[in-house]
Amino acid sequence: MWEFEHDTQRKGYQNIAGIDEAGRGPLAGPVVSAAVILPPGFACQGITDSKKLSEKRREALFPLIKSQALAVGIGMADHREIDRINILQASLLSMKRAVQDLAKAPYFLLPDFLLIDGKFTIDMDLPQQAIVRGDSRSISIAAASIIAKVTRDRYMADLHTTYPLYNFIQHKGYPTKAHKLAIIEHGPCPFHRTTFNGVIVQ
Repeated sequence: MWEFEHDTQRKGYQNIAGIDEAGRGPLAGPVVSAAVILPPGFACQGITDSKKLSEKRREALFPLIKSQALAVGIGMADHREIDRINILQASLLSMKRAVQDLAKAPYFLLPDFLLIDGKFTIDMDLPQQAIVRGDSRSISIAAASIIAKVTRDRYMADLHTTYPLYNFIQHKGYPTKAHKLAIIEHGPCPFHRTTFNGVIVQ
């Protein structure tokens, strides 16, 4: 899991940020990205692709990553931006915002190299590498995947309190049968992505 980080360090880079997103597939809510810079001595067991972990395990790892990381940045693109520029571009935008967030309080740390999950790099003047299945191959990206997933799940749990009819706390906005039926019965809420199949605008 350290192969990409060590290769990048051998090239002279020090502050290497792993970047991943959560929420490309849901019918509602934002896409959330995280950028994580880990210290060389990071020793937290069980870090891997967040999709391979239970919710309980992700919640347990979340504070451990945040407490040991040199910096953690969060970026979001909301449902309106997703509808306007499409989910891929919104995901890349949220990743850019996550990197920019690293330079803000309390960390004030801008990375010098980016490791990005997926096929695409982001629109920033920084050296970077896109890694397919990076959340299973890079420790920094895996850590970012956990931060992004937990952050988004908590956002959707909060949204559930305002719009309980859709049961966001259960499916987090993903297109389950129950979620689609709720949209048919009640129509979309203001946080649904109206350009997505399954969101029926009445």
